[in-house]
Amino acid sequence: MQQLLPTSLLLRSLPSLRSHSIRLRQSRIASLVLHPKFEGTYVHIATYKMVADSGPMYTDTPLVPMATPKYLTGKDDPFTLEASKMAISHNSFIRGFNSIYQQAPRVQTDIDKSDFVEYCIAWHDCVEAHHRYEEVAFFPKVDQAAGRIGLMDGAVREHALFHDGLAQFKTYLTEKGAKFSSTELIHIMDSFRTALDDHFRAEISMIVGLAEHSTPERPIDILAIADAAARSQITPSLVLNIIPIFYLNMNTAEFEDGMWDGIFPSFKGIARAFVMRTVPLWHARRWRFVSCSPEGRVKHLAV
Repeated sequence: MQQLLPTSLLLRSLPSLRSHSIRLRQSRIASLVLHPKFEGTYVHIATYKMVADSGPMYTDTPLVPMATPKYLTGKDDPFTLEASKMAISHNSFIRGFNSIYQQAPRVQTDIDKSDFVEYCIAWHDCVEAHHRYEEVAFFPKVDQAAGRIGLMDGAVREHALFHDGLAQFKTYLTEKGAKFSSTELIHIMDSFRTALDDHFRAEISMIVGLAEHSTPERPIDILAIADAAARSQITPSLVLNIIPIFYLNMNTAEFEDGMWDGIFPSFKGIARAFVMRTVPLWHARRWRFVSCSPEGRVKHLAV
């Protein structure tokens, strides 16, 4: 049975959107009508259901998601927890990478290819937004708290190692559009995938290691710093164009025996319904290429 929720309640679950021109009709509760050509501004929808998928089940290849420090060690200190959240975020990027790598050779029609290109560019923009968050908001605040400069410079240097490959990925897709060659696209991805994967793993240890620089005199409240930095980067464009690919590539219900389900990301109930089911209605066709369902389980791919 389809769940119906007032759009006014859904909208309140993400207050930062209320002041912008995202218009949800609040006069009545409306059921989901997911039309293939839906790209409208007005949304008469309260729940979200993924487009039916006909492809094979997603698999963790060619990149393998990493275990979290908390799962490996059982520790729950702030630095282990923040590093674990970062690992989960990186795993989302890994699944996004894999979903592109696996589906690129199978996309056939020009319409599907156009949607797929939009999905690929959204993945690129998601990774770039994450690194911008780190370099502009997160890492500088860590330095400020510790009273030292450059504690995360190693991570920044690693960003540079695959920056050109990421840029080439986006440029190629932007220029070719639906006429892209899957062989060429995968060749570009292969050119930076090792550096990308190495960085995703190395940064986790760097965050755990920040505990050594936290002292009673200069404590690093890593969880609060990360939370404030993330909030400072939220914009309506990020929510509508990037957030869906980030959260819909998170295997929270099954990963590490489901220990992170409802913990990270922490939203539940109406807030979860808004982020996982309603927000993806914008640009709905591109999000069908994700690896996971709104419930956080790996799924059959779109193609």
